[in-house]
Amino acid sequence: MKTSSFSFHFFLTLLSLLLTIVKPDPDPLQDYCVADRNNPRSIFINGAPCINPSLALPSHFATSALSKPGNTANQFGFNVTLTTIANLPGLNTQGLTIARVDLAANGVVPPHSHPRASEVTICLEGSILVGFIDTSSHMYTQQLRVGESFVFPRGLIHFLYNMDPMKPAMAVSGLSSQSPGAQIASLSMFASKPAVPDEVLKKAFQITGQDVAKIRRNLGG
Repeated sequence: MKTSSFSFHFFLTLLSLLLTIVKPDPDPLQDYCVADRNNPRSIFINGAPCINPSLALPSHFATSALSKPGNTANQFGFNVTLTTIANLPGLNTQGLTIARVDLAANGVVPPHSHPRASEVTICLEGSILVGFIDTSSHMYTQQLRVGESFVFPRGLIHFLYNMDPMKPAMAVSGLSSQSPGAQIASLSMFASKPAVPDEVLKKAFQITGQDVAKIRRNLGG
């Protein structure tokens, strides 16, 4: 009985320690921390160094980076424009990224994941089919019309697809990290450097060597 109680308390202590280690972006210790982009980096920290708060300007907290459509002339027919500390210095330490997503007619943001962020997407133009797959391989999907929103849980594979064959679509997304990361599943598997071994891809996707070569060629791998 004593051994069981000790093991339980040990488990709770270990779990609490792990939760403190695997936190999302650290909370800011001041109202804001505008990124200092003028001074060369001599040390590496989790984020960017801050300017003196007395030097902060309204312009540090505003950007026009998302005001123009992105170029969707690519194999998938989409473009994502992100806010960063380069174009919106006031985002530094706020645990937030904003993205403009442009989709050509029949364009798709292919299945991908953000390892460090959950995401909420709002459709602003057109109609967009969105969805994510959870760890039990269940897919949740919804067709968004203008003004409607959808949440993608952190780390799960998700997609956005403009089903309209004639008109483009556009959405804005908010992500819960200053550096959410993005990993497109198909490019990661078939266009990595160095390449994933053919035998792994053949067995994982139940395809032939010819299929592997064709997909790699199509994706620029």
